[in-house]
Amino acid sequence: MDFLPIFVNIKNRNCLVIGGGEVAARKIALLLRAHARITIIAPELCAELSEQLREQPPGVITHRTEAFRPDHLGDTVLVIAATGDPAVNREVSEAAGQLHIPVNVVDNPALCSFIMPSIVDRSPILVAVSSGGASPVLARLLRARLETMIPAAYGRLAAYAAGFRERVKLHFSHPEKRRIFWEKALQGPFAEMVFAGRDRAAQDYLEHSLKSEADEAVQGEVYLVGAGPGDPELLTFRAMRLMQQADVVVYDRLVSPEILDMVRRDASRIYAGKERSKHVMPQESINELLVRLAKEGKRVLRLKGGDPFIFGRGGEEIETLSGQSIPFQVVPGITAASGAASYAGIPLTHRDYAQSCVFVTGHLKDGSVDLDWPMLARPNQTIVIYMGLLGLPVLCRQLIAHGMSATTPAAIVQQASTRNQRVLTGTLESLPDLTATAHLAPPTLIIVGEVVKLHRRLAWFEPESTNKKL
Repeated sequence: MDFLPIFVNIKNRNCLVIGGGEVAARKIALLLRAHARITIIAPELCAELSEQLREQPPGVITHRTEAFRPDHLGDTVLVIAATGDPAVNREVSEAAGQLHIPVNVVDNPALCSFIMPSIVDRSPILVAVSSGGASPVLARLLRARLETMIPAAYGRLAAYAAGFRERVKLHFSHPEKRRIFWEKALQGPFAEMVFAGRDRAAQDYLEHSLKSEADEAVQGEVYLVGAGPGDPELLTFRAMRLMQQADVVVYDRLVSPEILDMVRRDASRIYAGKERSKHVMPQESINELLVRLAKEGKRVLRLKGGDPFIFGRGGEEIETLSGQSIPFQVVPGITAASGAASYAGIPLTHRDYAQSCVFVTGHLKDGSVDLDWPMLARPNQTIVIYMGLLGLPVLCRQLIAHGMSATTPAAIVQQASTRNQRVLTGTLESLPDLTATAHLAPPTLIIVGEVVKLHRRLAWFEPESTNKKL
């Protein structure tokens, strides 16, 4: 994040604009909407600015027909340089910087201490979109899309909320209860009535809802949510909704930073990752933590990579919750097998190559892997191995020893569906050495079977790290 997105109060405060052209006029129009007092430094004004000057009451806009001098900054709280002269723009930026006054130089992010975003105005709700100066046109296109998605009535909805805010605060002594009340109101019938223009009915509904809600401690709940293989766009709508409601998130090491960034900003975060021989928090402690947080009235997001019910130990967690009478929800996620195979261009089943697929865990215990090898070595099926990186040599040897050809195609996928995805393909005989040479690290997924042959032809995903096909 190159710029911190903030909203600045400039109401009745002095702002300085250097430049009198059409670009300056657009910036001044925004400042006027924020009720600023404006001084323009420019030899002359364009027609649009001249009209703005005539329309405003005395004292709102002051025009000085002179060249910029540092002493013009005076008691200014914000400066915009919108001239066509690079030397003047740089002088303005440097002078404002010396006085620690926020400055924007139009179309020159390097000289800016703040930038002007594209704005969706549903006052008092404002949505600002910025590309950090990288692509103002893209920011405007995103704003245009948001304009179509956010009804104009959101401003009225916010005004109603402001009018009831103190009453809700007095009614509920528990802050979490207040937040839950507003979440229900702003996503339910009350909001729909406002959008439909039924203001009287909306006000009556909110009055009734407030009176009917008791001031009591919040009932805690746990959301067991699958975060998928890594790409945030693979999250479900329901997962996203619950991620925004949670008071605290307990997450594991397979949850990508990009997904964690999508959790409600002010939710507490607790890392409960587990690696081989290095458990930050044992599973039993995680189970107890979920119970304790829920009993404290928290809405707990248990965020797990992939799907919580496929080698995610989600069943153990909700067994504990159920035994303690803790309410819970389960949201499936795209499991690593499906995500890795899809993004690597390896169908798990195919009419010509595999009519079945089996998921197993390759986690070593005491240096060995305890699996049903004869079942895995059957022809015409795909084997997907979770947590098998460390035991890969053992896995390949055992499959060969139990009847699979040493030339059976095999692949390993690292950080599937992310921009750091890597895919190595080889055979049962060659894959362990290829993997060791490539210095792969978890999370990885292993796919064994004739379907791996299709990777070269069907690979469609092009991550930043070029796939290595061997």
